[in-house]
Amino acid sequence: MNRRYRKTVIAGNWKMNMTASETKKFAEEMKKIMPRAKWCDTLICVPSCNIATAAKAFKDLRIAVGAENVYYEEKGAYTGEVSANMLKDLAVKYVICGHSERRQYFGETDQIVNKKVHAVLDAGMNPIICVGETLDQRETGITGDWIALQVKGALYGVSADKLRRCIIAYEPIWAIGTGKTATAEQAGEVCGNIRATIRSLYGARVARSVTIQYGGSMNPKNAAELLAQPDIDGGLIGGAALKPEQFVDIINAANQD
Repeated sequence: MNRRYRKTVIAGNWKMNMTASETKKFAEEMKKIMPRAKWCDTLICVPSCNIATAAKAFKDLRIAVGAENVYYEEKGAYTGEVSANMLKDLAVKYVICGHSERRQYFGETDQIVNKKVHAVLDAGMNPIICVGETLDQRETGITGDWIALQVKGALYGVSADKLRRCIIAYEPIWAIGTGKTATAEQAGEVCGNIRATIRSLYGARVARSVTIQYGGSMNPKNAAELLAQPDIDGGLIGGAALKPEQFVDIINAANQD
C-alpha cells in the first residue's frame, strides 16, 4: 500500500449469496466488531435485489454499497438487466465491471467491459475493473501481455480525470474459489505491471493515484503480507466477505502501518 498517493480500498463481493434477511443479520453482526477507526475505505458489492436493504443496513457502519454488475445501455427492452442510473438512484457508489465469472460464464469481452466502465463513470459512480489470467496463460508466460491488453481495452476512451475514479482489481482466475493464492511477490509483480501499463497511457502522476486491488482468495491469513506490497492497495474479497469476523480481520490488516 502507498497511502501517500492513493486510497486503500477493501471491497467485498458477495456474488450470488445472501438474501435480504441474511444481509440484515450480517450488518447486525458487523456492528458488534467493526473497528471504529479505519484508514481504508470499505464497501460490499451485493446482489442487485439486496442493494436497498444493504444501503439501509450498512449506513451506520460506514460501509459503502456496490453492485456486482451493470448493463451499459441507459434503458430499453433488455429484460433482466439493470442500468447504471438505476443503481445510482439506489445510492450505489461502486460497480464491478468485467469480473472473471462474467467473462467466463456470460461471454463478456473487453469491449463489453469498456462500455460498462463508461456507463458507470457517466453515471457518477466508481468502476472496479477486473483483470486476470488463467493458469494456462500464466504457465505459458503471457500474463503481462494479456493483462496489459485487458487494462488497455477496459480503459479505452477513459480520460485521465475519470481514471482517478477507477479501481483496477487483479484477480488471477486460477486463484478464485480454489483456495490457491498467488504469492505476495507474484501478486505484487502483476499489480506493478498494471501500474506500469497505466503509466504508459496516462503518465506517472495519474498512475500513482490509481488504487489497484488484489482479488485472488485474499483472507485473514495472507492479507497483511499481500497488502505490504507497494502496488497492492486493497482487496476484492469473495468468500471471506461473507463472514463478518474474517472480513473485519482483513480490514484490520489494511489499517496497519
